[in-house]
Amino acid sequence: MNKIFNKTKWKKITATVLIFQLLHMFLLSSFFQTHHVQAQTDITVVSDELKSAVLMDAMTGQILYAKNADAALPPASMSKMMTEYLLLESVANGQLAWEQTITISKYASDMIGSGQQLAEGRQYTVKDVYRQLAIYSGNDASIALAEAIAGTEEQFVNMMNSKAKELGLSDQTYFANSTGLNNSELREYSALAPNVPNVPGETLLTANDAALLARNLIVDFPEVLETTSITEANVVESDPTSLKMVNWNWMLEGWKEYNNNFTEFAYEGLDGLKTGHTDEAGYCFTGTAERDGMRLISVVMGAGSEPERFRETKKLLDYGFNNFEKKTIVKAKSTLEQLTEVEIKKGVETKVPVVTETSITLLVGKQFDEATDVTIEAVALPEDIVAPIETGQKVGTVTVKYTSPSGEIVETVNLIAEEEVEKAGWFRLFLRAIKNFFVDIFEGVKNLF
Repeated sequence: MNKIFNKTKWKKITATVLIFQLLHMFLLSSFFQTHHVQAQTDITVVSDELKSAVLMDAMTGQILYAKNADAALPPASMSKMMTEYLLLESVANGQLAWEQTITISKYASDMIGSGQQLAEGRQYTVKDVYRQLAIYSGNDASIALAEAIAGTEEQFVNMMNSKAKELGLSDQTYFANSTGLNNSELREYSALAPNVPNVPGETLLTANDAALLARNLIVDFPEVLETTSITEANVVESDPTSLKMVNWNWMLEGWKEYNNNFTEFAYEGLDGLKTGHTDEAGYCFTGTAERDGMRLISVVMGAGSEPERFRETKKLLDYGFNNFEKKTIVKAKSTLEQLTEVEIKKGVETKVPVVTETSITLLVGKQFDEATDVTIEAVALPEDIVAPIETGQKVGTVTVKYTSPSGEIVETVNLIAEEEVEKAGWFRLFLRAIKNFFVDIFEGVKNLF
């Protein structure tokens, strides 16, 4: 009896030890997997001297790299991306026309900082003033456009902050003027700008919000890149004798054609977007480049010098293009093994085959393993799906979860009916009800034994 007891006891002890060993191995494995993801997020891509940085996939908004990305910092002229957005929106909705002329106010023409090429009282086309803003980052152009759109810069600032909320920018982001200059400096011009000093605070933007603003700008108005990619141009497009302006963006691919100081910074596929500099902000840059159908958006804030902001941007973009690739996880109009059909009520057929409405494409790491990094869940709509059913009608959803180096990415698309299903007549439904009644009785009886 004791032998049996001891043998049983020994088996229990051995099993307990094995369980603890397996648990220990599992915890170690989980730690290293978590540590691996964290290390991917915390890898050193940009200099420690940068105040913040972000790398975003323009197609999905997926963040590929972030450093201090939620810190609200002065963005300098990067805030002009919002001025550009509101202008392009005004042209799109017919409020302004490209060939319409606007008269430059004394406040705009006397504005400090970049620009200073628009003369007080002179008329310019909206397009010429826009080009002066997008190519040369003109503060005078930014104010002239703000006044043309909203009447005063103060009213335009209200539009900027309203649009920021509409586009989903965080509450940390705030616009105090149309230029990105410090309001404390603008108050020295209060005789010329009686409205702007009434706007409290200073312009602040997070790197995440700068990237999101840039994404909205180039997705909603892709034509902006036609202008931001111009290396140099005349202030008045139709007058080759007018003043020349040179783009502050040294990374434009177009600079490769020139033998100048910018050639070494020229980056393949880069066609925008917005530089910025003040003493408080340091050197900032929101860039965007496209290669092989993949467009990235980079943001650097608080660089110590003009060349540094471009060198740090190159590091970010190189990291993105070298380590990530586009991958279609779910194809459009495809049948998924997770859910091939859904049940319907009151139809000629009791089920309908389903397919995905659109595709799901993600930017994934080059070491991507679909078997371990992705989960796909397909479900029918929670409510009853009742005939008649039309082809293409939504009947469910597909959710893809991807464990990326920067965190979990979740994308959802609709499941739709692949074919139509007519509503059944009352007699068919009556016979089906009788059949189901006897099937239920049979199953109930079968379960008794």
